[in-house]
Amino acid sequence: MLTITSWKKLSVSLLFCAFFSHSFASTFTITNNCPYTIWPGTLSGSSSPKLSMTGFHLNAGQSVRIPSVPGWSGRIWARTGCTFDASGVGSCQTGDCGGKLECDGLGATPPASLFEITLGTGEAKDFYDVSIVDGYNLPMVAAPEGVHGGCNITGCVSNLNMGCPKELQVVGGDGEGNVVACKSACEAFGLDQYCCAGEFANPTTCRPSFYSSIFKRACPRAYSYAYDDGTSTFTCKADDYSIIFCPMNGIKRPNGGETTPPIEESKMEKLSGTVSSSILLPFPMLIVLLILSTYLQT
Repeated sequence: MLTITSWKKLSVSLLFCAFFSHSFASTFTITNNCPYTIWPGTLSGSSSPKLSMTGFHLNAGQSVRIPSVPGWSGRIWARTGCTFDASGVGSCQTGDCGGKLECDGLGATPPASLFEITLGTGEAKDFYDVSIVDGYNLPMVAAPEGVHGGCNITGCVSNLNMGCPKELQVVGGDGEGNVVACKSACEAFGLDQYCCAGEFANPTTCRPSFYSSIFKRACPRAYSYAYDDGTSTFTCKADDYSIIFCPMNGIKRPNGGETTPPIEESKMEKLSGTVSSSILLPFPMLIVLLILSTYLQT
């Protein structure tokens, strides 16, 4: 039979378990700042469970939060120009995942801008990047929130579709010739020197190409080719990763229509430099300390 003291010890133990499980399980907040609907997709690594949402539509101005688990590894991207029937079968102009609304284990068809992350377990840090190695379809940024220490925001805010070399362009099917995505040189030409394959499958022989350099100049923090680790991979320990598509807005609609104004300067201040943790205690920790102090006084 449990005594009052035993109940107190059990309650404190359960409280700490709940607190630490909350602290180390990050969430992904996906925001659509584009002036049109997008269809985000998620893909888990081979050793990670699927997220609760693997594909969905997201209207302009909407956000959605997706919980993850410690150690989760995978990718998040956005599809554009999609049409799906009532059963969730259809197609997308860019970033398609097998012609289904729910990607359900299928990755993005290149070209697509990707957010890639491996969450740490325990005290281990997260590793994350924004990659345009597989090409580009939308500008995006990834911003750690609720961080423990200084963490870098990364991404690609430039509209590469506007300056995409003709040989890399993906043109939409609306008959107006709008560029909806920009291929990687690897996808466009299939050569080992661009794909870092064969004799070029190492960082010594696979060097930045003319095309990857165009991407890198426009988006210096994003992965531009396979061995671009030094300036493109970041580490952090965050409670939430805010993934924003079209962070600067003003991106042309797929049908060539009007754009909406850029987001306010006050919001853009959060997208530059680094994010640092506050000296204030997180709210869950305040609850823990309050309850502990109550127990210690009884």
